[in-house]
Amino acid sequence: MPNHPDRSLRLAGASNFRDLGGYAGADGRSVRWRRLFRSDHLAALTAADAQVLQSLGVTRAFDLRGEAERAATPYHLPGARQYSLPIEPTVVQRMKDLLNTGQQITPARTVELMQLTYRAFVHDNAARFAALFEHLLDSDEPLIFHCTAGKDRTGFAAALILLALDVPREAVMRDYLLTNELYRMPAFAGNRVSPEVLNVLWRVQETFLDAALQAVDQDFGGADRYLTRELRLPPTARQRLKALYLK
Repeated sequence: MPNHPDRSLRLAGASNFRDLGGYAGADGRSVRWRRLFRSDHLAALTAADAQVLQSLGVTRAFDLRGEAERAATPYHLPGARQYSLPIEPTVVQRMKDLLNTGQQITPARTVELMQLTYRAFVHDNAARFAALFEHLLDSDEPLIFHCTAGKDRTGFAAALILLALDVPREAVMRDYLLTNELYRMPAFAGNRVSPEVLNVLWRVQETFLDAALQAVDQDFGGADRYLTRELRLPPTARQRLKALYLK
């Protein structure tokens, strides 16, 4: 394997599939390549895509989609065990509620809704992210975690993993923003919102992840305390995580 494999695997059926490897972490070590993958949903993978994942040795898939999303577009990944860690989507429902009451949805309002969603990840969904870390600590078998677009729930999960490995926030943000280069926004017909609003909804902005990280800092005293208290990662667990995923 080359020293620097491609970060994006450019699968036909998943546009936002990428590797978290290579980022500088604790003690001068870097995140191991071909162990931690993040993606948009996997229901559109082709047979060739599935073979790629098998060749990578992916044995675990963690689905962060809500129950209805998962039921609407299920998938089978040969050789991989699937785990559901549902985080229900809220921003689309909030937008529908606003539209149904006659309120206008603007790009600025959509940004506010996205920031609210990210703060909710921190406060309302810690148990799901804690469960993900429990699985990460089980072994270093290659795994993939994903939601629908692989940008918000998955983006925050990726940020937490990298922060737990002591990757600097600047690098965490760079990884987060890669979605804007890779993700193929789905085509929608008959939308009740403008293309400008959809452009906010289906892309990522620094202010989104910043809203979550600010909540971590202001409400929990920083990432280390949040990881320890809310995600059940005491120092011994952090050390094991680093032993598994850093080299």
